[in-house]
Amino acid sequence: LDGRIARLLRGTSRFGAEFDSLSDFLCFGVAPAFVLYLWALHEGGRFGYIPCIMFTVCMALRLARFNASLDDDADQPKYASSFFTGVPAPAGAGLALFPLFLGLEAQHLHWEWLYNLTRAPILPALTLGGTAFLLVSTLPVWSFKNFKVPAPMILPTMLGTGAYAAILVAEPWGALAAAGIIYILLLPISRMSFHRLRREAEALQESDDPTPATPATSG
Repeated sequence: LDGRIARLLRGTSRFGAEFDSLSDFLCFGVAPAFVLYLWALHEGGRFGYIPCIMFTVCMALRLARFNASLDDDADQPKYASSFFTGVPAPAGAGLALFPLFLGLEAQHLHWEWLYNLTRAPILPALTLGGTAFLLVSTLPVWSFKNFKVPAPMILPTMLGTGAYAAILVAEPWGALAAAGIIYILLLPISRMSFHRLRREAEALQESDDPTPATPATSG
């Protein structure tokens, strides 16, 4: 919300962008790795630090790439402004913490087998490694900054948002774990949407280009 509030107050600056990335690195790149290490990865001994470091380094690379792309926004096509390149930092932190959310929900439901699975080092290591890959990937991901809900979907969207907010209050860990699953399922749809918009933009550009004149022939 900080970037949106800054834009509404017309208080955006390059310093704010850099400071925001530093905050994102600590909150979304360092803290989740420490939490998962204390949750389960400490059982892996010295090797438990490897997925944590990999995730933190990839988060730093993702934020550095985002800052570097700020100067190239004017050169991007209009449709590209609605997409991130790779999973954004807050979503990456949420995906990485999926084992924690799932484990706490399993503990609440007294599902010992699932709780024990989330406390084993393998699942947090896989989520950290997989999320690290998504952070530095070139996958186009919806940014939702310029997202507009179509008129027929306004009411279902409001009802769905209200229902999720109620579930989040009643079952926070289960709701957060479900949000991670839903986000992963949306990634291939986001990629298809990006490529569809790119094809439409390329087709429109080709239709606007004047047809080259045919050279006259003699004889």
